[in-house]
Amino acid sequence: MTRDEILEEFRAADALLEGHFILSSGLRSSRYLQCARVLMDPARGSRLAEALAAQIPAELRAQITAVVSPAMGGVIAGHEMARALGVEAMFVERPTGTFELRRGFRLEAGQKVLMMEDVVTTGLSSREAIRAIEEAGGQVIAMASLVDRSGGKAAFDVPFFSLLQLDVPTYEPDALPPELAEIPAIKPGSRAAA
Repeated sequence: MTRDEILEEFRAADALLEGHFILSSGLRSSRYLQCARVLMDPARGSRLAEALAAQIPAELRAQITAVVSPAMGGVIAGHEMARALGVEAMFVERPTGTFELRRGFRLEAGQKVLMMEDVVTTGLSSREAIRAIEEAGGQVIAMASLVDRSGGKAAFDVPFFSLLQLDVPTYEPDALPPELAEIPAIKPGSRAAA
């Protein structure tokens, strides 16, 4: 898929919006990305995961025996990536604030894992999920996300593959560009603003 085709998939799903948004961090932005919307359509999710899987070199793909993603946002993306790779899908979750495998999920010692996210912004939660996978016995050999919003700043100790790199400038509420200040702000998303 080309970048334009990928962007069209997000726009067609109303997953990439333009306007004035209050982000969960409290910062403001003229763009808002809601990956859950692009994954609502299983056929679209499958197309995107297959396109991302195709970016992973064949020799690395052949080593992956499981895909693990962080709950909540990464669950569907991880499942679709596992389907594209023909391996099992699992997820880590934070029942007490720290990621862990639950629900009977388990990894064999040294099992080679792809850690899959929907969106990477800073990479912090991704690194936390990787640590939980390794503590559960897995060996993370690659990291992937549908969207990389980090501007190239998210760094991992394994190869990182992203379907789309998206620049989403953010601003403090009292330092908005004039064109953004003229638009009423709305708060989308799933978490309360800080």
